[in-house]
Amino acid sequence: MVSTRFADRVRTRMGFVGRIVAKTNLSPNAITIIGLVLNFVVAAVISTGNLLLGGALLLVAGGFDVIDGAVARATNQVSRFGSFFDSTMDRYADAVILGGVLLYFINEDSGTWAIMLTFITLVGSLMISYTRSKAESIDLRGDVGFAQRAERVIILAAGLLLGYPVWAIGVLAVLTQFTVLQRIIHVWRELRLSETDR
Repeated sequence: MVSTRFADRVRTRMGFVGRIVAKTNLSPNAITIIGLVLNFVVAAVISTGNLLLGGALLLVAGGFDVIDGAVARATNQVSRFGSFFDSTMDRYADAVILGGVLLYFINEDSGTWAIMLTFITLVGSLMISYTRSKAESIDLRGDVGFAQRAERVIILAAGLLLGYPVWAIGVLAVLTQFTVLQRIIHVWRELRLSETDR
């Protein structure tokens, strides 16, 4: 998938950044925690209605999701726990950010549709992670599909920066569910291929 190839390319090019940040002696897990705390700040900013600042900070917070892995690779601290911890904190970050968006919609009286779209986006975001985990548990690549975390952050940040949060959430509601469907179809096809090769 295009998204997967793009993510692989970004990880490769982040090696330079990882080596620079590694000089701070912060562990990858510490960077992950800092990123999560920053996401709480972003959610609070969004909930108060400061969408421009919230969108800008969301891009900064999203960068920590790439930096922690880059530092782990640059310092040879890649570990199974680190991968598990990073993925778990990312799910909290997703929920916190969408919680901030939800509070904004409630405070602005944006209507039931905005609230429902946010809920659908949250479910889709969690299911994207779940389908990847389940695919990898049966030895299949699970990180296929368009709306991976980086794409979701960029779409939401763009919507906030441009002042169209409802439109951004609407797009995410569709794309997250579509990505889950992509992963289900991918696993189904891979399993069918493996069964016919026997």
